[in-house]
Amino acid sequence: MITPHTTTAVLGLGRMGSAFAARLSGHGHHVIGWTRSGRAAPDGCATADDPAEAVAAADVVLLALFDGRACREVLDRVHGALRPGAVVLNTASIAPAEAAELSRRTGPAYVHAPVLGSVAAAASGDLEILTAAAPEALERALPVLRTLGGVRSVADAATAAGLKLVANATLAGSVLALRDALQQADGLGLSRPQVLDVLERGQLGRLVGRKRAFLGAGPGSDSGRAAQHGPAEFTVGALAKDTALLAAASRLPLRSAAELAGSPAGPGADVALAATVPAVDDAVLEPLRAYVRGHATGDPAHFRAAFLPTAHVEGVRDGAFVSWRLDDYCALFDGRPAADEAARSRRVDSVDVHGTVATAAMTLWHGADTFTDVFLLVRTGDGWRIANKAYDRRRAA
Repeated sequence: MITPHTTTAVLGLGRMGSAFAARLSGHGHHVIGWTRSGRAAPDGCATADDPAEAVAAADVVLLALFDGRACREVLDRVHGALRPGAVVLNTASIAPAEAAELSRRTGPAYVHAPVLGSVAAAASGDLEILTAAAPEALERALPVLRTLGGVRSVADAATAAGLKLVANATLAGSVLALRDALQQADGLGLSRPQVLDVLERGQLGRLVGRKRAFLGAGPGSDSGRAAQHGPAEFTVGALAKDTALLAAASRLPLRSAAELAGSPAGPGADVALAATVPAVDDAVLEPLRAYVRGHATGDPAHFRAAFLPTAHVEGVRDGAFVSWRLDDYCALFDGRPAADEAARSRRVDSVDVHGTVATAAMTLWHGADTFTDVFLLVRTGDGWRIANKAYDRRRAA
């Protein structure tokens, strides 16, 4: 077994890599660090100018890199310099297929070990580490792994990689749930500190408690702007990368992948700042509001303001597919509200903006009928307009 006094090469000295290096060095490991950016290793660690130089003296080679491509490139560079018996310990969050391929290429000395936890957990040795390896390789890597946290063995590298991505998807969901809560609270005009006090006592409490410094005092506040310059523990870009990998690997839609990829918070920002993004711009909502006014008043002029002239409205009506041009749709309205208008209601359920296009969904309760309307919107020189609408109609039993 490798003892704590042998050498570990840490390849990649970003947030997590630097935390790994500092933790290992502080607990008796001789650490040699290397990063492509040329960043120096933490105090107490040696710094190599070349990754081959770092691994030539190492019993454990720990990869703390951003993605699968970086892992492949670095392993290709150091392959000929690995010592006989050296263990390659990969902590990167990568796709299951990438993990399986790296395991195959590297051979029995490969340990796939993605970590659950933040920079703070790495510094304190409280990470949860998912490990997949041949028994001998895992045994040799255990002194390093146990210095960083608890170890949970799984069947193979692809399983470890998949479990890490699924775990990160729950973080993405929590961040976006917090964003929705803050946007609704802002819409109600509630005090941001008061809202955070309440949320910290609920289901999102752990996230709010850890990230409160990034969440600010509300839209436009000085403290909110200052927080954007704080150090990130885990970035929006890294979480967006992981959710995109998961969606591609599972071949199932994952809404958080698209929402994080397009977050105005910016890829280098801490993930908490994705929760502080303001609600969708009123300009996107205006054609939807004009559409609602058309239904509320029965005046087709509102529909003409909401839709592009080329728009179509499509769905199944009385068992038959219908596709109306805008003129045909407007002809259904006579300029007067429905007799039961006071009892009708409508709600915008979602709006997702992707540059110059957007999608939206709305629920309308019209007497015995419940409609789900799905819109495609386009931003033209005249502003946002509805390009097409499809609907589903359900009648109460």
